[in-house]
Amino acid sequence: MFTALEVVATVVVGVMVGVEFSVPAFTNPIFNALPGDTGLLARAHGGRLGGAVMPFWYFGSLALVAAWAVAGWPQGAALVVTAGALLVVSVLLSVLLLVPINNRVKAWTPESRPADWKEQLRRWDRLHYVRVAVIVAAFVLLVTALA
Repeated sequence: MFTALEVVATVVVGVMVGVEFSVPAFTNPIFNALPGDTGLLARAHGGRLGGAVMPFWYFGSLALVAAWAVAGWPQGAALVVTAGALLVVSVLLSVLLLVPINNRVKAWTPESRPADWKEQLRRWDRLHYVRVAVIVAAFVLLVTALA
């Protein structure tokens, strides 16, 4: 049962890393290349979808890693606890910095966007890069603990 928990936690975090990595690597460049206001509408829709799904994924990942740390204490605990701490950082980064921007973006239309909308998107992108780096580090620690 413990091995299943380790594997499930690692896979869930790994898939989350892949999805979050794909946003700056593929999705946003595609959206940014769309003609007219289509990219803005696509990012607003992505903000609504991500805003609905990601809280469960982030908190679920954190819960799985916390369960792994508790169930496996003290063997391999340092790596798993550090990965969990990084996931806490990613949640705090999300809730405090990324979600407020996302909440604005998801409501934008070509008629309602603010004058600084491009700067807000660039700020979200920069913060998202940091978040991706944090969750990649957490994933690497989990894979190392699993190995």
